[in-house]
Amino acid sequence: MTWVIGISVAAFIAMGAPIFVALLVAASLALLLFPGPPLLALQQTIFGGLDAYALLSVPFFIFAGELMAISGIADRLINLVRALFGRLPGSIGIAALGGSTLIGTICGSSAAAVAAVGRNMYPQLIAGGYGQRRAAGIITSSGAIDIVIPPSIAMILYGASAEQSIAKLFIAGIIPGIVMALLMAGYISISAYMARIPREANFRAQLAWTAFKQASWALTMPAFVMVGIYAGFFSPTEAGGFACAYAAFLGFVVYRTVTFRGLLEAAVSSAMMTARIMIVVAAAGVISWVLTVEGIPQALIAATTDAGLSPLGFLLTVNLLLLAIGCVLDPTSAILVLAPLLVPIAVSLGIDPIHFGVVMTVNLAIGMFTPPFGLNIFVAQSVLGVPTSVIYRGVLPYMAVQISALALITLIPALSLWLINGMS
Repeated sequence: MTWVIGISVAAFIAMGAPIFVALLVAASLALLLFPGPPLLALQQTIFGGLDAYALLSVPFFIFAGELMAISGIADRLINLVRALFGRLPGSIGIAALGGSTLIGTICGSSAAAVAAVGRNMYPQLIAGGYGQRRAAGIITSSGAIDIVIPPSIAMILYGASAEQSIAKLFIAGIIPGIVMALLMAGYISISAYMARIPREANFRAQLAWTAFKQASWALTMPAFVMVGIYAGFFSPTEAGGFACAYAAFLGFVVYRTVTFRGLLEAAVSSAMMTARIMIVVAAAGVISWVLTVEGIPQALIAATTDAGLSPLGFLLTVNLLLLAIGCVLDPTSAILVLAPLLVPIAVSLGIDPIHFGVVMTVNLAIGMFTPPFGLNIFVAQSVLGVPTSVIYRGVLPYMAVQISALALITLIPALSLWLINGMS
């Protein structure tokens, strides 16, 4: 049965079918060709896979991100980073990176960050002497951090499929996300210095203070969300609802940049994106159920034990697997299909499932801008209007930087677990 599922999924994806179609057809073929559960169980499992309270937070955070995008928040966050680091080599590139990272603390959507930062910063990067290749590489790769920094939709889906605490996953992603951002900022600065890209004006306290005041309302939102979750004031799902209300308040009352028409368009866009995610959740739930009924996770655990893999050997093997899969599948599909299979093996080897969730998310974040099919590449190509060949060359150095960050996060579990252990 396993080979039927694997071949079917690969064949339909190769033919260009949507991932949910490939998963549902593969599960249907497996149930039809092999004796076992009745085909009637398929529809029951589809709806049962969506019956998870944690998944309610997904549309909330998506809607909050859409509201923040149309409120002009991205411009204010980018201006703040630029005012703080204007004197450093590569300051405009660091501003693009910092703006993308801060946007990630609001909406957790990599594609949204690439689109928002790309429209604002690409012309400025070109004018600053970065060139098409370097500018496209910075914008395309920076967005990957957004699915690691909380609140992360990818981690919500991992928590739901692996039955782990979403609150712990959120806090576990803080330090790894910062590590990824710092390594990228260091590379941007060094490469800009070596390329003799002109610096911006010296740091001015008054300019930085003005930029901070303009961005302060936006900066308080992730702080409220994270403190509210860990202080026990609300669950991650309720935090998503709070984020929506707060984003609407900023758009309508504080900045006055959101109209009722804009609100309706954001709601429609959020509903469409939520539908795309949830149909994959339902289809992946069917595949996971079929594989579980057939005892595939247990067989994989036994095979891993027989192979004598150490925890580190398993993590390195998983890294290679996920880096390859991440450039073909989006993080949502990869997490929902692979987490139910890989997490039991990780736990059987003594690997903390929270740490494993961070490692898995970082791998798939890198896949977001890995040629040839990384989603951010196509978003950037659409927004920036540059050939994909230019983007391919631009992201290669940042792949190396982020793989270095992945190595640190994999080898040092404390980067993921230190904050959690400190709060327990």
